[in-house]
Amino acid sequence: MQPFTCNICGANCRDATCKSCGAGLRDRAILQVLSMELFGVLLTLPEFPRLRSIRGLGTSDSHLYADRLAQKFDYRNTFYDREPRLDIAHPPEEEIGKYDFVISSEVFEHVLPPVEAVFQNACRLLKPNGVLVLSTPYSLEASTVEHFPDLHEFGFAQLGERLVLVNRTRAGAVQVFENPIFHLGCSGQALEVREFSESALRALLSAAGFSTIRIYSENCAPFGIVRTESWSLPMAARKGAFALSLDTTREAMEHWRELNRSVKRLGRSYWFRIGHKLGLV
Repeated sequence: MQPFTCNICGANCRDATCKSCGAGLRDRAILQVLSMELFGVLLTLPEFPRLRSIRGLGTSDSHLYADRLAQKFDYRNTFYDREPRLDIAHPPEEEIGKYDFVISSEVFEHVLPPVEAVFQNACRLLKPNGVLVLSTPYSLEASTVEHFPDLHEFGFAQLGERLVLVNRTRAGAVQVFENPIFHLGCSGQALEVREFSESALRALLSAAGFSTIRIYSENCAPFGIVRTESWSLPMAARKGAFALSLDTTREAMEHWRELNRSVKRLGRSYWFRIGHKLGLV
């Protein structure tokens, strides 16, 4: 790969996985989308302004960027199976309409049916101008493939060397599925419940109440983001047109004013003036 800057930690890189922080392509792509959707420009995470008035929610986000996001925004990362716990299929009412952004990377393919609920709840969690940053495996086929459309009461059994999924439907029928697929995530192995199609994803997001949907298919060489496939790309779904809140604007201007004062104080420094004359700064 050509040299690039890791937009998670800011290190200079040559390998697909950053040797400094361990971020891979998917991690960098999620932060690229978030930067563009929040600020409209490409920023590394260290360059993000510290704006506590921006509120964000993670759903099993990678620790590689979750901890850093918490230093920049009023952001918390949540999990389905441990604290801080949040089931996006059944979010608490007090969480509704409180977030400027929600990140969901490689989660929606694992939630139990009906999948429409998680798209609707992701939209409900957002403020009127909020954005969902989403990545999930999808194909270019005509429709989504539901591996277990009648999943209700289920468990796993070992038959010889094979692992099988045993399900009892709501009607009481018993089903057996051989060779279920699992993905390794931050909470361990997660069952693949479906493979979306691109067209179905767009339809689900639109039906849930998102007004605009953008798939980020372009390469971003400065951050080492080079697309090798035309599917399973990260996307942004907006509930409404982007707009900075008054609190965020005020906070950004206060940061700018303090930075301007710091530059003026630095300009009055004797050693700064000497360095400037010598061409060192």
